[in-house]
Amino acid sequence: MPLDSDPAPGPAATGDAALIERAKRGDHEAYAELVRRYSAIAHRTATLIIGPADAEDAVQDAFVRAFYALGRFRRESPFKPWLLTIVANAARNRARSSRQQPRLRDRLASDRAVGALHLVPSAESVVLHDDERRALVDAIDALPTNARLVVTCRYLLELSEAETAQVLCWPVGTVKSRLSRALVGLRAALSVGEASEGGAR
Repeated sequence: MPLDSDPAPGPAATGDAALIERAKRGDHEAYAELVRRYSAIAHRTATLIIGPADAEDAVQDAFVRAFYALGRFRRESPFKPWLLTIVANAARNRARSSRQQPRLRDRLASDRAVGALHLVPSAESVVLHDDERRALVDAIDALPTNARLVVTCRYLLELSEAETAQVLCWPVGTVKSRLSRALVGLRAALSVGEASEGGAR
């Protein structure tokens, strides 16, 4: 016997695929729910790439582009990395047009904007103390562009290797090799920093 008193499923209970299909048919409320669902990580992505001053404009541009590109979205694909690819491209384009490359320290100025910073996503991964955090941020900032991007996606945004590959438009193998080299470089830089501090004491 049907229960008329049962509430209809709310937006939070609706999966991405259903919202996307509705948005493709012109349901703006369905797309608004997708925007609400992914707004935080979209802002984190843009902030880490271009800095907080221009992140809002990049995100708005990306969400508009994504809406008009929904017809090209493959139904079997996950939505988040597809969206973040558009966000990352919008942020990089804005950075190139303004010729600004804000330091990572500036992009990580607010923990509320980007979340806790972890070096590795494991049991030994803990929130860094201020000194350690500054040393890590400086070391990441000194990496070559591709290394900095892969570390940012994999650890600061906590994307999987497959998601990182999609966002950066690289093969998964390239993500793995560049990430491995970047971590070696980070460990070496941090070791040198620790040695220098030890010698200065």
